[in-house]
Amino acid sequence: METKEFTYPEPAGLAEGRIGEKMVINLGPSHPATHGVLRLKLELDGDLITRCDPMVGYLHRGQEKMAENLTYNQFIPFTDRLDYLAPMCNNIAYAQCVEKLAGIEITERCKAIRVICCELSRMASHLVGLAAYGMDSGSWTVFMYCYTQREKLCTLFEQLTGARMTSSYARIGGLANDLPEGWLGNVNEFANQFLPALDEIDSLITRNKIFMDRAVGIGVITPEQAMQWGLTGANLRGSGVATDLRKDVPYLGYDKYEFDVAIGMHGDCYDRWLVRIEEMRQSVRIVRQAIEKMPDGPVNVADKMISLPKKDNVLRNMEDLINNFVLITQGPDIPAGEAYFEADNPKGALGFYVMSNGGGVPYRVKVRSPSFVSLSALQEILPGHHMSDAAIILGSLDFVLGECDR
Repeated sequence: METKEFTYPEPAGLAEGRIGEKMVINLGPSHPATHGVLRLKLELDGDLITRCDPMVGYLHRGQEKMAENLTYNQFIPFTDRLDYLAPMCNNIAYAQCVEKLAGIEITERCKAIRVICCELSRMASHLVGLAAYGMDSGSWTVFMYCYTQREKLCTLFEQLTGARMTSSYARIGGLANDLPEGWLGNVNEFANQFLPALDEIDSLITRNKIFMDRAVGIGVITPEQAMQWGLTGANLRGSGVATDLRKDVPYLGYDKYEFDVAIGMHGDCYDRWLVRIEEMRQSVRIVRQAIEKMPDGPVNVADKMISLPKKDNVLRNMEDLINNFVLITQGPDIPAGEAYFEADNPKGALGFYVMSNGGGVPYRVKVRSPSFVSLSALQEILPGHHMSDAAIILGSLDFVLGECDR
């Protein structure tokens, strides 16, 4: 993605040699600018940040240990609560990991539907991130415009899964159900009206002088720093590193779709905004291609030891009833082994490591959460900036504490 050249001002607050009486304050965990229960222990010289200690764990729920006491499908609703702004992305990433471990090849129709779900979820997540980012910088209008579009996406999710946020749509070997009649047409109608709305959101704030003064040249992360800290997703691409798992390590047939990877130039808060705006445009492009190429056929693998039988058959056939009972109570029989899968989620690379000793319950589960990595870099990013820059930098990283503390 190309951005026009600007004359970047010297980042305010980077003056050398300031000496004064320092004080320590807490930003959060109960503060709207921290976007959740995040605590930043800040050391200030006047209003200049000289030290930052990010402290997480206030939302800790032990999801990884819970996964080891539930069947593979029973844990899927818990993945909704990781990045709860993009639940289907989490569902699908976990299912992909288990399927990789079991050597399950899902159907082409399932792949296309999962791609649509992931890209719609990316748009929904970015809309919330940009809405909060805009409000942090003083733009309430952008917040309302973004949430208007997100509500339309939530309506699509509700039509598909029955829930607006906690979707739990993926299953090991497929999906909970096929597409409802007319749903792809509704998605297409949404895409047609979304691009003009996105252009309007873009025009409201991207060239706004107040926003540019607060974002340009602030929170700069060099490509070397981004890779050293392990940043992924838009935060890494905003620093000019051209990497996207959907292209570099294609999954779900992403190599068959044409889309561009949005790349920043300067690695500042402004570039991270531009990258997410462009990513949503590319998501619409992918969704339209998936709709055009949507194959026919089943959405679940034809393996009665993996996929649940149809409900009508369960009510009429004893064998299907027994099969359904075994899968629900014991889970699908996954062979012993281990697997790691990483998906390019809206917040960055979400990874699942699953180890199996056989049977329907995993022996070990580990989640690699992108928000945890992004927040760990704050101790290097924030020092040298003014206190007023903290909210802008936090907003530009677009994190969620649900997956950070998991």
